[in-house]
Amino acid sequence: MKKTILTLALVSATALSAQIDLRNTRFGITAGGNYSRVSNAHNPSGSRYTMQAGALALIPIDNYEQFYIQPELLYYGAGESGNSKDDKSAKNAVYANNYLSVPIYFKGYFSEAESEFFGMAGPRFNFLVSQKVKNPSREWYTEDTYGKANSFNFGAGVGIGYSYKRMLEVTLKYDIGISDTYPDLKDSPDNKTGDPNTQKKKSEQVFSIGLSYIFN
Repeated sequence: MKKTILTLALVSATALSAQIDLRNTRFGITAGGNYSRVSNAHNPSGSRYTMQAGALALIPIDNYEQFYIQPELLYYGAGESGNSKDDKSAKNAVYANNYLSVPIYFKGYFSEAESEFFGMAGPRFNFLVSQKVKNPSREWYTEDTYGKANSFNFGAGVGIGYSYKRMLEVTLKYDIGISDTYPDLKDSPDNKTGDPNTQKKKSEQVFSIGLSYIFN
């Protein structure tokens, strides 16, 4: 079975590479706002509003101007705050994680029309460039103790958007972390509370809205 899956993967990769047309690659710039949280991490836990900005490439993988690979290189803000509706004890807490992010999307326009909706999905690779913790609700949530963020995070994302003349595009995206954002928190004194969530994976999740301009 493993050999069959590997063979199919190699055949698919070969077929895809044969269709990729790097000569007609277009480049663009993109920016937007992020709404992020981290599940099962800090107590209290709230959302953080931040931003993303960077560049993209649009690489055709068919001959009908409908399907593409879209890699991006972004400054990408994430993390969370202590602004919980149920607990105001740490309303000024900030757990900021900022990344160099590399998502690679498979992107498909719903038709060959010049202005059209599109969908996209793919993996995201986040490399931590800075972490800042302010006013934490627990002393062990700081970046130099149990609260140190993972230097590399792997996630997956989906999105939907609208393209105006294949140049100006607005996109709604949802990204979910697959790897553990705070791997050391499971060993923190939070374990003494008996809360079963302290042993669960700390998954970083981001909703975003972005605007892109793709050059001819």
